[in-house]
Amino acid sequence: MATEQGLILQNRPSGMALVRTMKTAECEGCSSKGSCEGKGNDMEVEAINEVDAKPGDTVVLAYATSSLLKATFLLYVFPIICMIIGAVIGQKYAPDMSMGESAASAIVGFTFFFVAVFVVKISGNKMAEKAKYTPKITRVIRHDPDFIQE
Repeated sequence: MATEQGLILQNRPSGMALVRTMKTAECEGCSSKGSCEGKGNDMEVEAINEVDAKPGDTVVLAYATSSLLKATFLLYVFPIICMIIGAVIGQKYAPDMSMGESAASAIVGFTFFFVAVFVVKISGNKMAEKAKYTPKITRVIRHDPDFIQE
């Protein structure tokens, strides 16, 4: 499990909480990054509040590394593999399309790439709705009784 610290800003219905964290390199590979908000290095994310943390609590967020790896593969590797496959198909069928091998390879390769990006977008949105891809608050580190909700 990957972990990071955050500050509870507010509790939400159905056991969720809004948590402020710092953006990290892992954020780019996260399937739920579309549900995060923030400016600069601060980021706000909804997390499952398993420990009934209150606004002002500094907490530990955890998310499954297998989910992170799957999202990273989907985001970075899948489109490149699709582009390579498209380029090979374009090169093979260039004479049937009455095109040069390079042009057909580029056109079909980029077409496969853009289709893959579209698939990643749809898959990412579906993944973001699943609980296993949502961070969970696992522990309260400290409570600030003077916290004023923004």
